[in-house]
Amino acid sequence: MVETKRGPASYHYVCTRMRVRKSLLIPKEEYLRMLNMSLPEITRSIGETGYKKEIDELATSFSGIDLVEVALSWNLAKEYQRILAITPGALRHFTENYLRSWDIQNVLTILRGKMQGVAAGRIKELMIPAGMKDRAFLDRLLAEETPERVVEALKGRRIHQTLEEGLPEAMETGSFANLENRLYVQFYDELVRDAMSGIKGGRIFLEYIRLEIDVKNIKNLFRLRASGIEEEIRDLMIPGGSFTPRELQVINTTRDRDEFIDLLKKRVHSPPLKSALEGLRKKRPIREIVVELTRIQLDQMERMSKRHPFSICPIFVYLEKKKHEVLNLRAITRGKESHLPAEQIQGYLVM
Repeated sequence: MVETKRGPASYHYVCTRMRVRKSLLIPKEEYLRMLNMSLPEITRSIGETGYKKEIDELATSFSGIDLVEVALSWNLAKEYQRILAITPGALRHFTENYLRSWDIQNVLTILRGKMQGVAAGRIKELMIPAGMKDRAFLDRLLAEETPERVVEALKGRRIHQTLEEGLPEAMETGSFANLENRLYVQFYDELVRDAMSGIKGGRIFLEYIRLEIDVKNIKNLFRLRASGIEEEIRDLMIPGGSFTPRELQVINTTRDRDEFIDLLKKRVHSPPLKSALEGLRKKRPIREIVVELTRIQLDQMERMSKRHPFSICPIFVYLEKKKHEVLNLRAITRGKESHLPAEQIQGYLVM
């Protein structure tokens, strides 16, 4: 079966299209060239790429960095929906569930904005409707007057109970960090159970999800160490990876950096991730550590994609690399607007 207007295409066709799309992403050399441009020059350069349609459509309503950011968000959302439209069977099922992370991000953006009194228009600019809740649904949430009303409007959705239970604390403390963590713990728990439910391709999906959980937990451990947080952290860790939350708690209390790295390396199964951890023995800024771990995760995804060329992996590789293209372009434009040196901006890019 080939791609048609009526439905999805075959596994082989979709995975091949993902590799073609990936080859069209902005290369490292172009990012480096943008670092030496002014913001108007960068905007023009982005407008000459796959973002041209969105830049042209939005140019009458936005300008400067706002134009770039909204255009990038619209493009990403539309691209993800185009991919879903041609993705068949179990691949579509796994992809839909994976993209729900964007729904969590968007709902939290609305809740934070409502609590802080941010104008609805500004909140909308910050949202990226790339998940399963489309722009119209998010607009309805945005129209609600209070965070409590937003949560009530989500009744019957998977995240409603967790939001309802966690919102009072978030409103009282002024921080959504604990609620956000609970939502993502729930999200990954559902993904792991979905992968183990017997659906075709679940084993490979599980391998990918466990890699992502490991990298997220390791990033969080480095962030906690950088912040000097030594107390109970099990509730901040995501179960389902190579480490249990209890093991991560023990690792976090290890003050000696070499011993900390050794404990992490002992449990991770990925040789590139082990190698990356070895390179982090010397103290480095947390920003550099996060970028390095993200780069290794993308590299591992590429390896999985080559081992399983007609699986969920080629789709997820493209989804993640497309996301990081948008994040890179945002980092460059924001950095230029803030007059940061090119070398500093480059440190935020995943290339």
